[in-house]
Amino acid sequence: MKILTVIGSKNSGKTTTVECVVSGLTRKGFRVGSIKHIHHSDFTIDTEGTDTWRHAQAGSRIVASVSRNEVALIVKDDPEHMLDPILDFMTKRGLDIVVVEGLHSSMGQRPDVYKIVTARDVEDLRQRLRGTVPPILAISGVVAETASHLTDISVPIISSKTDCSRLVETIKEEIVRK
Repeated sequence: MKILTVIGSKNSGKTTTVECVVSGLTRKGFRVGSIKHIHHSDFTIDTEGTDTWRHAQAGSRIVASVSRNEVALIVKDDPEHMLDPILDFMTKRGLDIVVVEGLHSSMGQRPDVYKIVTARDVEDLRQRLRGTVPPILAISGVVAETASHLTDISVPIISSKTDCSRLVETIKEEIVRK
């Protein structure tokens, strides 16, 4: 299983890029999973008063809610400690690729993870590229709408909004090759 992370600052086009990549790879026959990093410290998927919330309040560290159409795991743990177990779980589900949105601090330093960097503008892009190790497959997001070529950056700039098929093809060629 290959891992691709889409990293960038807030409002830089990460989610739009992930939508393009996931739908494009799925149409090409890849089995795709995704992980979304949520920055809001008070975010919870569980709602106070629900049965799953009550299970957690009683002390359960992991609560699984199982319905006819989906299963959700609510894990009360540090998200940084959960990333590798989540990826292991996804590997066992037979996925070809997992697309991670965010988690720059963990994923940006990993040479085994493919990356797409999104940015709001050229300065934001330069800041995002600092501290991000290759392989970087493309630059996308808002910056790709205004900067089609930067002489000092050798990574292709591909808009996920206007050239999604080219972005997906670039990813496909790279992940199939290795």
